[in-house]
Amino acid sequence: MESPRKAYRGIGMEGPIATWYARNTKGDIRDQRRVARAVAEGVPPRGKVLEVAPGPGYLALEIAKLGDYRIFGLDISRSFVRIARENARAAGADIDFQLGDAAHMPFPDDEFDFVVCRAAFKNFSDPVGALEEIHRVLKPGGRASIYDLRRNASREAIADEVSRMGMSPLNRWVTKATFRFMLLKRAYTDAEISRMCAATHFGSGEIADDGIGFELRLVKR
Repeated sequence: MESPRKAYRGIGMEGPIATWYARNTKGDIRDQRRVARAVAEGVPPRGKVLEVAPGPGYLALEIAKLGDYRIFGLDISRSFVRIARENARAAGADIDFQLGDAAHMPFPDDEFDFVVCRAAFKNFSDPVGALEEIHRVLKPGGRASIYDLRRNASREAIADEVSRMGMSPLNRWVTKATFRFMLLKRAYTDAEISRMCAATHFGSGEIADDGIGFELRLVKR
C-alpha cells in the first residue's frame, strides 16, 4: 500500500538518513531484546505479531528468535522496508515487511494477537488514526505496546542513554542534538497520550515508566 499522505512529523527516513540510522542502531540491541521478550510473553504459539514502523527490522528479528510466530512489519519508508527485508533474508527469518501508513493499514480486521511500536509514535502525523488502526487490526483480547520518548526526559538521562549505544563521538553528538532539538519537541506528555487514547475505541490505556520514555499498554476489549 502506498499512501500519498505525509505520514511523518518532521524529516522522512529515506535514503542516506535511513542508512545512517540503520548502521548506528545496529550495535546496541539490548532494548530490542528486552522489548522482544515482553512481546513474546503475550503471544500464543503461532500467534501473529505486527510491528508498526519497524525501521531496519531489528526488533522484529529479535522477536522471531523467541518462538514460532508469524511476524509482520509495516513502515512508510521505502528505504527501511528494503533494509529490513535484506536483514531478514540475511538472518534467514520469515518476516513479512510491507510498505504502508500506520493510519491506513493494509490488513484485515481482527488479524493480530499483538501489535508493537517502538520509538516511532511521536513521528506519526495522525497518531489517533494510528491508534484506531491498531485497535481495528487486533483480535478481540489482543494487546498492543507502544514505546516512545517522554517529553520531560532530562538531558542528563538522554546523555546517559546515548552513551550506552556504542556510537562514535561524532554520532553521539549528532544523536544527542537530535534528541534535544527534534525528538523531545515531538514527544508527548502523559496527559496528551491519555487524551488520544480516549478519542479511540481503546478508550484508555496504561502508561508505564520506561527509562527516558514510556510504554503505553493497550487491550482490545
